[in-house]
Amino acid sequence: MSHPEIQAEQAHIDRAYALLESSRQRATRLREMVEVGRGGTRQARFERDVIEDAVAGRLSQLELGSSSLVFGRIDRPVKASLDGHEPEGNGPSETFHIGRLAVADEHQEPVVVDWRAPIAEPFFRATGGDPLGLLRRRHFVCRGRVLADLEDEVFDLDVLDGEGDGKADGDRPRLNAHGALYAALEERRGGQLRQVVSTIQAEQDEIIRSPRKGILVCQGGPGTGKTIVALHRAAYLLYTYRFPLAGQGVLVIGPNRLFLRYVERVLPSLGEVGVHLFVLADLFNEIFPDVRIRLADTAAVARTKGDTAMSQVIVNAVRDRQRPLRRELRLEFGLGYVTLSVGTSRAIVAEARRRFRHHNAGRSYVEQEVYAAMSASHRRRPEPGKLRERFARHPEVMAALERMWPLLTPAQLLRDLYGSRALLRSACDGLLERDAWESLHRPRGDSEADYEWTDADVPLLDEAYSVLGPRSRSRKRRSDTEIRTYGHIVVDECQDQPPMALRMIARRSLNGSMTVVGDIAQATSAHAPSSWQEILRHLPSGPIAPRLAELTLSYRIPQPSLDLANRVLAAAAPGLAPPEAVRIDGAPPRFVHAQNVAQSVLDTVHDEAAALDGGSLLVVSPAGFIDEIASLLEDAGVDYGRATAASRNATGALHPRVTLAPVRLCKGLETDGVVVVEPAAMVDEEAQGLRALYVALTRATKRVAVVWSRPLPEPLDGPSNGPSSTKIAGSAGACNTGLAPAPGVPAVGMSGATHVTPGESHG
Repeated sequence: MSHPEIQAEQAHIDRAYALLESSRQRATRLREMVEVGRGGTRQARFERDVIEDAVAGRLSQLELGSSSLVFGRIDRPVKASLDGHEPEGNGPSETFHIGRLAVADEHQEPVVVDWRAPIAEPFFRATGGDPLGLLRRRHFVCRGRVLADLEDEVFDLDVLDGEGDGKADGDRPRLNAHGALYAALEERRGGQLRQVVSTIQAEQDEIIRSPRKGILVCQGGPGTGKTIVALHRAAYLLYTYRFPLAGQGVLVIGPNRLFLRYVERVLPSLGEVGVHLFVLADLFNEIFPDVRIRLADTAAVARTKGDTAMSQVIVNAVRDRQRPLRRELRLEFGLGYVTLSVGTSRAIVAEARRRFRHHNAGRSYVEQEVYAAMSASHRRRPEPGKLRERFARHPEVMAALERMWPLLTPAQLLRDLYGSRALLRSACDGLLERDAWESLHRPRGDSEADYEWTDADVPLLDEAYSVLGPRSRSRKRRSDTEIRTYGHIVVDECQDQPPMALRMIARRSLNGSMTVVGDIAQATSAHAPSSWQEILRHLPSGPIAPRLAELTLSYRIPQPSLDLANRVLAAAAPGLAPPEAVRIDGAPPRFVHAQNVAQSVLDTVHDEAAALDGGSLLVVSPAGFIDEIASLLEDAGVDYGRATAASRNATGALHPRVTLAPVRLCKGLETDGVVVVEPAAMVDEEAQGLRALYVALTRATKRVAVVWSRPLPEPLDGPSNGPSSTKIAGSAGACNTGLAPAPGVPAVGMSGATHVTPGESHG
């Protein structure tokens, strides 16, 4: 039987949409009013541009896409809102509808309250033990603009007296209602992450609304909602601290561009379009757009480049380019000569080093002192300016200045460094072992324009720029810009950022306000840290100590799949406590033993796609199988997409049906099902093999299948002998925050895993 108030609530929702449409129309009319043709005064053009920007921003804020505008309602006593006292049960109450955007009527009375407003906080945080002044919380289950169902949580049962709720006495709304949450978790995943503000849980909301200042660390296992928390926190901070963050900017840094395309619609659907979503390469390309970052390093080279020793290597490399002359410079001038001795050139270089923090800023001083010294060497002491006019283009003078103090870009410095074993030996002396610095050597190539860089080079290029500085002090002549800073920075999957990358991120922080999100257990880079302290030592420190918050409940992953993944976690990171599953029921993982891996993957894709009935499927494969699997999928006519670390201008994200991806690109993604290919090869190929396997096994919301031919890694070996049951002990590890377990989470046991061999039914 449907709830008796559905029609009334639908009418309220319809009214909210009508008012929202009126706001759009008013904004559009304002745009039309200020449109002018070409020409006009400079003031008119300026005013037009300002209004156009404001209108465009407002229209973007009002664009919901397919998201529902209203997702809930709270009822509270009027007295509680006036003096903060506890509710008195039968007194007058007031109602607030909670939604993604604030909507007001013609009298500026709230029709929908923005979810970030303080008055909406109890919707996410109220519990039976602490109702935060609420009488009732109502959850809406909407399909676009249509209210399909609603669910009540009543904190004061007296409010039901005299109400015809359409339910038997024994069916009164329960105190803890999870229907809306479970409905959201069971929805199919598409090609992009969607915002889930309607089902934000109390432990997540506490992190989202945490104070802005200082560094907030959010540690959470797979499926705990780390990324959702990070993005919703960015939206909340912009709403709450609009000034100054609107001017200072909010930056979100992701691990790769596939991830950014996957999450790019979340913030716009929450009404925030001014947040910058970048990978590290994008940050550097803001300064030097012509630097091409397209290659990948081996794990060993990436480890070397990511080590903090490289910061001193770069300082040494710059210092090695600040050199006195080898021999005296002697030029004819008038009836005599002007000279620059080796000793004088050494003194000029030493003084420039002492005076200037940025290398390029010292060039004009060196030039000035060179011409002054040359003037002093002549018996008539000509004006240094005359000598500059005479010798500015003289090849010997130009060569002398380039030797003593060349103007350098980061690309020029590192290209020269990598291209010369002598320069590498000098810069790395005492810092890196011989095999490490020799691994950095690569040919300089024919031209700087054709030179390509790796992702691991980006922090080094940025470090070089922090030492070199702009090539010119004049803004009119400057061909590169200063490093931009931001009022708040969010770093997702932070555990995989090497120390040099963390230094690059720290340089973008205006005031040390940051949110870093990740899971130490999923650290798969060559620099995988064992604790957050290893990460925090490279980030800004300030008067406010870093705060650590932990998400402990896995909402995305059903219990059978999480049990399997936790067996891998116990071997990969035995000191870390595994997350607990909220969803008890789920399909047991399938193990498919293969004679031909690629062919078995194709068969498994057909089986899993049929079982998911149109849901999304992620095939996670070691790099060595990607091409063969892709060829078979294409020949079989499977509608699929291949995930790559595409360029900044690439479009699209995950394929809505089948996506083929290497394990290094699948972190942070979620799909309905996942096919994990040849775990043993995955473990061998990746720098942190078991952790990479843990990541692969935790991408799915419904089904997991494992295709294998080589002997399985030890944590997965049990299913080859039939269903197994292993208990994972949750010991406090490096990330233990001292937080008490969330109340009401049931204790669950391990589920078995199905083992399938060729010829058996895959049902």
